[in-house]
Amino acid sequence: MIRFNCDYAEGAHPAVLEKLIATNLEQTPGYGTDDYCLAAANLIRELCSAPSADVHFLVGGTQTNMTVIAAALRPHQGVIAAASGHINCHETGAIEASGHKVLALPAENGKITAEQIDAHVCAHMADGDREHVVQPGMVYISNPTELGTLYSLAELEAISAACRRHGLPLFLDGARLGYGLAASDNTLSFADLARLCDVFYIGGTKQGALFGEAVVITNAALKRDFRYLIKQRGAMLAKGRLLGLQFLALLEDGLYLRLAREADRLADRLRDAFEACGYPLVGKNSTNQVFVSMPDTVLDRLRTDYSFEMWGRADDTTSTVRFCTSWATREENVEALIADIRKVSGHV
Repeated sequence: MIRFNCDYAEGAHPAVLEKLIATNLEQTPGYGTDDYCLAAANLIRELCSAPSADVHFLVGGTQTNMTVIAAALRPHQGVIAAASGHINCHETGAIEASGHKVLALPAENGKITAEQIDAHVCAHMADGDREHVVQPGMVYISNPTELGTLYSLAELEAISAACRRHGLPLFLDGARLGYGLAASDNTLSFADLARLCDVFYIGGTKQGALFGEAVVITNAALKRDFRYLIKQRGAMLAKGRLLGLQFLALLEDGLYLRLAREADRLADRLRDAFEACGYPLVGKNSTNQVFVSMPDTVLDRLRTDYSFEMWGRADDTTSTVRFCTSWATREENVEALIADIRKVSGHV
């Protein structure tokens, strides 16, 4: 079985494992206070051109989203997000379990706009009975989005400006950030994220690490007591150096973006193959997630040898599915899938 259902099926890149093995018997302080975490944090500050940013290492994406959002909001506040956003659809109500409502807005291709944020906040403030409903207190977006699409620099600048007009922290989920920054049509940089967002994270779990996300906080108000909140949420890893080491391995020589660029390239090959065989792409993007509509009869034949994710029904006989490449995807596996796509569609 060749798996294209997610980008975290494999363990970790050899460079990560080598660094972990080489330092395995070293004794270091715990909880992310070791020299490796400090070095990784300094490297991230340099990449982001944000020398005063706070950098914290957490284990997983849902844990990171919940910790950051709960830390930023007061008890009566909720977080604005796309209805298709990860925190609204794929985290088992983790945000709501922390006592905060997700204020979901309609999304186009996975994205929300500055105009929507303005309208939502203004409507709330114009409501004479507003104290009876949840107050918008933060904005959450992801890049890439849940549909693999990207925010442009202009779009992120507009969203950031809207958030600052209304005093709302902007939080960007970067679980797949590298696949976005490496995409052929990307217009953002690490420095842009640090300049325009109050907090964001650099994903490791889906991008070559065994586990780990690096949270970057630029807003001074959000920095206060954040380590207390990490601990309270059960997110402080005792062997914290394992996180710092992995980000050093991925970031210190550009490996992070090289791996992501290759995954995006292989995803583009799949997109070209699907379109050439007459299967329409859904929400076309240039990152590592490929969404395509295919007849159920064709999917049944592919399912024998390949794993992919069901995304929804297109009609009574057709489904939308996701094929996902990753930092570890092999060219020969992509070639095999392309050959079988052509075979089952009669384009041999």
